[in-house]
Amino acid sequence: MDAITDAPGVISSAGFHALPPESPMPMETQDLHAAPDLHGRERVAPTEPPLVSLRRLAVIGTALALTIYGAYQTHLVLDANGFSVLGVIMEVLFILLFTWIALAFTSSIAGFWSLLTKGGLGLGIHADGPLPALNTRVALLMPTYNEDPHRVMAGLRAIYASLQETGRADAFDIFILSDTTNPDVWVTEEAAFLALRRDTGDDRHIFYRRRAKNIERKAGNVGEWVRRFGGAYPLMVTLDADSVMDGRTLVQIAAAMERNPQVGLIQTLPIIAGGTTLFARMQQFAGRVYGPLIAHGIAWWHGAASNYWGHNAVIRTAAFAEQAGLPHLPGRKPFGGHILSHDFVEAALMRRGGWAIHMVPALLGSYEESPPSLTDVAIRDRRWCQGNLQHYKVIPTKGLHWLSRMHMMIGIGAYVTSPLWLVFLLVGILISLQARFVRPEYFGDTKTLYPHWPQVDPVRAKYVFIATMAILLAPKLFAYIALLFNRTTLKGCGGAIRTACSILVETLIGGLIAPIAMLIQTGGVISILSGQDSGWNAQRRDDGGVPFSVIVKGYWRYTLFGLILGTAAWAVSISLFLWMTPVLLGLVLAIPLAALTASRDAGQALRRAGLLLVPEETQTPDVLLKAAAAMQIPAPNCPEDALEALYSDPALLAAHRAMLPPPRKPGDPIDADRLVGLLKLQEARSLTDAEAALTPREKAAALGDATGLDRLVTLPR
Repeated sequence: MDAITDAPGVISSAGFHALPPESPMPMETQDLHAAPDLHGRERVAPTEPPLVSLRRLAVIGTALALTIYGAYQTHLVLDANGFSVLGVIMEVLFILLFTWIALAFTSSIAGFWSLLTKGGLGLGIHADGPLPALNTRVALLMPTYNEDPHRVMAGLRAIYASLQETGRADAFDIFILSDTTNPDVWVTEEAAFLALRRDTGDDRHIFYRRRAKNIERKAGNVGEWVRRFGGAYPLMVTLDADSVMDGRTLVQIAAAMERNPQVGLIQTLPIIAGGTTLFARMQQFAGRVYGPLIAHGIAWWHGAASNYWGHNAVIRTAAFAEQAGLPHLPGRKPFGGHILSHDFVEAALMRRGGWAIHMVPALLGSYEESPPSLTDVAIRDRRWCQGNLQHYKVIPTKGLHWLSRMHMMIGIGAYVTSPLWLVFLLVGILISLQARFVRPEYFGDTKTLYPHWPQVDPVRAKYVFIATMAILLAPKLFAYIALLFNRTTLKGCGGAIRTACSILVETLIGGLIAPIAMLIQTGGVISILSGQDSGWNAQRRDDGGVPFSVIVKGYWRYTLFGLILGTAAWAVSISLFLWMTPVLLGLVLAIPLAALTASRDAGQALRRAGLLLVPEETQTPDVLLKAAAAMQIPAPNCPEDALEALYSDPALLAAHRAMLPPPRKPGDPIDADRLVGLLKLQEARSLTDAEAALTPREKAAALGDATGLDRLVTLPR
């Protein structure tokens, strides 16, 4: 430890501290079967917008009315005078699916109104003008799991520099909360943390902690911090590994929490930025153009019972500790165990406890990144799918606000609708087959003077289809019209004409991808229902291309399914084949579409053509410029192998030793990886032998023990 020098940010070993003094806060696991204790708070939040019940009635009631009318017209299309099992199935599916798009449509109308009337802030937040003073300490929590440390620190450098410019930086402390299991990434994280302290000259506001056992994943990571340090920080801001937030935004949402003591959480609208591949640029364009409409809509009618997306939000620590201790769900994985999609549940439990949950979509300065390809989204979606399907066990929780239950049902529906669309499509083909090959019963079993003529009205069917597509695409039109009233954002998107062309490009490519995504999500649902757990993998965030062989291996089955489906449709009738062409085309072209959208060259070609532009590209915010500049700062010169890195850098070794958890006490659980790792280190004849002998888990366990470090420094090369 004496090797730690007195360089700025890396103080002498006697005073080195990676963490502040602990300030414990109790956080009990919640009982989902017992009524919550409101602790004197009103169930109706004082920050609830006026007439919010009428807003909810207008949005939900109109969606239900549209669904009823659509179901009636579909009934007339299929056969109003007869009974058909396939017809009944199709009509039930239509009702379920149409309700989904009708609610999105009516919510988008609410968002259109909110955008035109300059809503979306509230809570006393003013985007412009002088910043308020802060009287509260705020913790910025950056949970990380096997992420690239350089990218994580670049975002934190940008946030830190932006906060310094506000003059309110002393109110904020940064915590890097590592759940990293890869020992090589772990030691690189530590080196990057020390470099961040050294470069900023600040060891009073930047802290690092790694958990040896990442119990309950991100929820457990944040919960452990609350129990150890939450008492010193009335507010905490949760970040994601790709999060960047402007200092002014952080000060504004923290001040809003000070002004509104019954608010438990304020969620900002994270804007996707930094994408380079075609897929990522489509995602960020859609998020920038359609996202505000959607977010304003749900904020308008959710009121104080909004939702939480897990990052880029400020949370009242006491509210979180009081209400958001998550229990384990009964049963085995994938439905039992700890809750994967914890954010929805945490918000629901806080609202159940009388705390208001708000979204402020009009407040800019909150950013995140998009996965670079459809393949990466599929990997992430598999985990999200399992987490959302788990919520069926949470929905019956006693005392939940009805909107919180609705949030979870919508989350489930986001994945269940994919297999429903597939079944709807297949039932449509079966009905066409039935109409062609099954002889109709004109008189049936009852005696009647007039025959029963089977009715499938093609004209009415065409109008139902057109109306459905209009309701499905209308939010994009509303978003474009709203954008025409926002000259700054419109200019950042390339102007009215280029924005319209970009919407057409995004809609066309997105429409071709949609049936592929439908099958991917359907496969995810089926695998979860069959008992397969998603695990926990680090998310790829760079724009490295996906090898073509990997794309072929992952997407050939969708091409084959499209060919089989197309052949079946052609066998039934040419008109059915033409009707299904958009779906068939997307499936047949699955491999080239996946390759094209994962291409950085394709994304940059459209950027040069002025398409899919977003203001964050054409008028880059200062905090994103800071993040880009931080990425250009050389990473610490640290060997990739953790053993080599610690062996060759005495200062890093001493800091690593100082950050170790307390040693194992008699009676603590025995860690087999630790025992084997220490034994292999003891028997190794050189550093090279140790590197070859240790598995990643054994290496991590051995480097988390002072005995292992003592042996490491004695090894010859």
